Order: sequence, then structure tokens, then C-alpha cells
Amino acid sequence: MIKITQLRKEFPAKDGVFTALHALDLEVARGEFFVLLGPSGSGKSTLLRCVAGIDIPEGGEMTLDDRLIFSSAKNVLVRPEDRGLGMVFQSYAVWPHMTVYQNVALPLTHGTRRIATGKVRDRVMHALSLVQMETYADRPVPYLSGGQQQRVALARALAVEPVVLLMDEPLSNLDARLREEVRHQILSVTKRVGVTVLYVTHDQTEALALGDRVAVMHQGRIMQIAPPNDLFNRPANATVAEFLGKVNWLDGSIAASGEINTSIGRIRAETAGLQGKVRVGIRPSSLQVSETSTGEANEFGATVGAEAFLGEQIELLLKLPGNTELELHAPRRARVRWLDKVVYCRVDASEVLVYQE
Repeated sequence: MIKITQLRKEFPAKDGVFTALHALDLEVARGEFFVLLGPSGSGKSTLLRCVAGIDIPEGGEMTLDDRLIFSSAKNVLVRPEDRGLGMVFQSYAVWPHMTVYQNVALPLTHGTRRIATGKVRDRVMHALSLVQMETYADRPVPYLSGGQQQRVALARALAVEPVVLLMDEPLSNLDARLREEVRHQILSVTKRVGVTVLYVTHDQTEALALGDRVAVMHQGRIMQIAPPNDLFNRPANATVAEFLGKVNWLDGSIAASGEINTSIGRIRAETAGLQGKVRVGIRPSSLQVSETSTGEANEFGATVGAEAFLGEQIELLLKLPGNTELELHAPRRARVRWLDKVVYCRVDASEVLVYQE
């Protein structure tokens, strides 16, 4: 569906040229919900804008539904309006002087995506029904909430029956409750329609909840592409692991037994192919805590130095030998005070992340 080969994008800079995309390769399957995840400046929005035709790359090739839309070698550049795309922006981009119906109808009555006048109303109302906004058709857009405005923007993008739907941080302007609500709506609607989606976000939870596959980007490069579960459990490197959530890091070295020597003791983990100095990562959610020792592997005594009740979970700061501190996230349960207690924390060997230094 989408095939990108050796795509390169540069911008002028004071000291010459800033390379925003370093010869990227990427393929997105038909009907796939594909997420580009990364921090600000990682190149994810630039990549989306190149696919949209808003930014013109310096090199590489892009095909869309087996149609060449850009090639530096073949001097091909298809105009944005001729690519058959739908786009949903971060800022909603709805017209405040129009009603909901008029906003969705506009691309169907003007420009290159026009359809027969007699078909417009059916297409508009169908698009609005997909996002559960058909009863708001006659309402002026300024009288809608942020979440409703974003659903109108989604309906407008779907109304033109795009080859690919591009979404650039569409939930970042919404509060936490609305983000979750609209996120579920986006996933439900796009799967029902069967449209291919290329979605940009900096929010790890959003990416893991939405994506069939996720590409983690960093400094203009793709670090790893994988389904959400694989990405979280088997990050390719420390950069990917850290971007997907909090990680407790320890310096270690591989012992002859294959175990890892660290400041808190020996840790068992998968160390095949590794030797010498390594970096050991343990997610706070992977740690288990108890008041008595189980005697199992990877268990360490600690003192609780700080405790925070976060509603659905409890956050503990554990103080261990060697002036080491680990953060632990435990499920909420009966209100037990952990502060200043001596406890035992344990991590399963399969959940320990290990990377060569």
C-alpha cells in the first residue's frame, strides 16, 4: 500500500544543512493502522508531510497503492491534491463559520475530490454516522467541544474515501478523558471502514493502544518496527526501551555463569551473545514486592524510601545496596503503608532487558 525507499529530507540550517530524514525505508500494508512514534524532532511529522506532499524530499521514492507519487531519480512529483489522501490535523482545521454538515461537504463540492451533487448528502451523512455526529449536522462548529470538532475533522477526511488516512497528533489538544474517548472512536471507525492509516504521535500509550505496528523514530531514523507487544517486551535497544516508558538502569558485567554482576547482586537474564559490560534495564511494572522473602532468583532486599498513591497503582522508591534506587509500580490494593519498611523485590528473568555497552 505505502512503500518508501531511501527517503531523504533536508532543511537549511545556519551551519549548512539539517537532515531530518536519513534515507528511510518503510512499508505499510493495506488496511494496516501504522503508527510513527517518537519525541519532538525525531522526524515523524516530516515523514508524514512527505507522504502528504506538503514537504518535498531531496531523495528517494514513494509509492501509494502501487502508484509512484515521488521519485527523485525519475523526476516524479504528484501534487498533494492528486494523491487521494485524507488528513486529520492536530488543530482540528475545521471552518468556524460553517456548520458540521458544511465542513464535511466542502471537499465533496469543491476542488479535485468533487462528486455528483445528488450524492453529496448521502456521503456526508454516512461519514457523520461513522463518528456518531449525524445529529449535529446543522450545528455551527464553534458550539462543539474539542472532541466533537476532531470527530468532524475525521468525518471530513473519511468522506472523500481516501486511499490512505494521515493523522498528525490528532489527540494532543484534548484533555485526558477526551483523548481516550476519541482514541477508541478513531480505532473503531478506521477498522470498520478498512482504511489504511499512517498515524503520528509522541504518546507511547496512544501508539501501543492504536497501532497494528509501531515504528519508533529517533533523530530522523527508524530504530525499530514491531507490533506493540513485541516492541514493549523486546525493544531493540536502550533508546527504544526508554522511550516506551520508565526503566530502572543498572551497570553490569557478564559472569562466566551467564548471570550478570550488578551493584545489587547477581541477576539472571537472557544473555546469549553478550559479553563484558552490559546495561541492565528493569521496568517499574516488572518488579514485584512482598514483605517476606520467596527465596526465588532475582530477589533483593530493599528499604522503601518514598511512597506515592496514584489511584490505580502505588509508586515505591526502593533503596538497595550500593546507593542504588529502583522505582516500582505495584497494583492498587488494600491501603498498606510501605514507607520505611524493609521489603523484598523480585523480577522475572524474562522481563530483564540487557544491552551490550
